Amino acid sequence: MANRFTSDLTWADVTPENVFMNRRAFMAGTAAMAVGGIGGSAAAATSPYSTDEEPNKWEEITQYNNFYEFGTGKGDPAAYAEALTTSPWAVEIDGMVEKPGTYSFEDIMSQMTVEERIYRFRCVEAWSMVIPWNGFELADLLNLAGVQDGAKYVGFETLMRPEEMWGQKRQFIPWPYREGLRLDEAMHPLSFIATGIYGKDIPNQNGAPLRLVVPWKYGFKSIKSIVRITLTDEQPVASWNQINPREYGFYSNVNPNVDHPRWSQASERRVGGGILAKRIPTLMFNGYEEEVASLYEGMDLAKEF
Repeated sequence: MANRFTSDLTWADVTPENVFMNRRAFMAGTAAMAVGGIGGSAAAATSPYSTDEEPNKWEEITQYNNFYEFGTGKGDPAAYAEALTTSPWAVEIDGMVEKPGTYSFEDIMSQMTVEERIYRFRCVEAWSMVIPWNGFELADLLNLAGVQDGAKYVGFETLMRPEEMWGQKRQFIPWPYREGLRLDEAMHPLSFIATGIYGKDIPNQNGAPLRLVVPWKYGFKSIKSIVRITLTDEQPVASWNQINPREYGFYSNVNPNVDHPRWSQASERRVGGGILAKRIPTLMFNGYEEEVASLYEGMDLAKEF
């Protein structure tokens, strides 16, 4: 999309789950009822970046997760993430920025415009969901800190607190978990900081209180529970790429034409479809090709994967 979408939606405009599940009411945008957790009432029109696919249910989104800080089983995060303390919370923004410093969650939210984005979510393990996030564009947060000339990449870091995140006591990942984007990827309007799901505060197991969502990349790029953002002129460390670069490239764009060494990426299993559900074809860039393909012009996506 050529023009950057600017939303005027606020916390009061998020849409509750039961309105999403009522497709007719959702598309009409006429339902109105109170939502839990965040507050507000009106069912809002969604962003033009949103998909019109049916979102997954709250229970599916919040009970089937990868968050190895709380264990490697899909149900482990929901079972153990309650131990995580998310208030107070702050994010250190440093490196090549005009206003480096520690930004509290409240300070950030007071300066952000919250909107609703329904995104496809594709895990590298070949399962997928459709998730209605609430949050704000990553570019708005980076602009708040002021990006210096010469910055080329953005690095992210997850909280390191093994007394609450028991999985960090196991050393199969070099903690803390880290990820990175090229600056133009980070500034793209699809790149999103999620603070809610279905109009409710984002649960701990989904990356509370601030998590990255980059919908055209495999899910492990969408780092959870962010405590540090660093602007740099060098490619930052990305944990899975560091552990096994043969299987997990730095870019990790969804690409049905490039298989994982141990399985095909040509199709995916939509969570919630049942054991007998037919697999669906995986879309290039997870269906966001029109918006992001220009970022990778001239690159060999089979080599720079």
